[in-house]
Amino acid sequence: MVDTLSDTDKIKDIVKNTNLQHIAIIMDGNRRWAKSKFLPSAAGHKKGVEALRATLKACVKFNIKYLTVYAFSTENWNRPKEEVDFLMSLLAKTIISEIPEFQKNDIKLTFIGDRTSLNKDLIDVLEFGENETKNNKTLNLQIAFNYGSRMELTNAVKQICEKVKNGKLSEQEITEKTISENLYTSNIPDPDLLIRTGGEKRISNYLLWQCAYTELYVTDRFWPEFEENSLAEAIIEFNSRNRRFGK
Repeated sequence: MVDTLSDTDKIKDIVKNTNLQHIAIIMDGNRRWAKSKFLPSAAGHKKGVEALRATLKACVKFNIKYLTVYAFSTENWNRPKEEVDFLMSLLAKTIISEIPEFQKNDIKLTFIGDRTSLNKDLIDVLEFGENETKNNKTLNLQIAFNYGSRMELTNAVKQICEKVKNGKLSEQEITEKTISENLYTSNIPDPDLLIRTGGEKRISNYLLWQCAYTELYVTDRFWPEFEENSLAEAIIEFNSRNRRFGK
């Protein structure tokens, strides 16, 4: 580990000088961490909430403007019902309990993903979290829940087709910007850095359009082990990259 990871000013300078605005994270390894400790999966997911809390504080400390985390994918419904039910309950409890911290740290909360298959009580909690924090400005936190990038792109195509059908848009007017404007992330910049914990080297149907030129960083640490120094290490690695954007 680099000796300077605890130097907050150094990290702030890197963020400022490289224009690092948006970090996306695939929070992988909760279950494997729990298994390595001979604990149930639920313990790993609870520990993962602690890791997210630490990461949020670090993002505020390092002046990161946007953080998007992958909490539950459209494929995660295939997990055992007991685990899925636990994750739904954990999300609801976490939102309610963390609102004071979001307000204290000026964090705006937004959920991206399909809400139609979620139960009404959970949808009410999601909307409560969004409404309570909508005026916060220091950090924009997007939680991808019941999210899949292919589904997101499919929905965007449908929306664009509907606009063409209704005469609000012509085929010739469709551009890359048009597609971006019809995604869940339409109001935020594309990620500069994508972090995946747990050692797996794949994107897993996450922000496929948005990550076209995103720098990828994979760590073997399981998500429950991720903390401020882990984020600082990723940012320092990001700073060593030469982002050419095809030039």
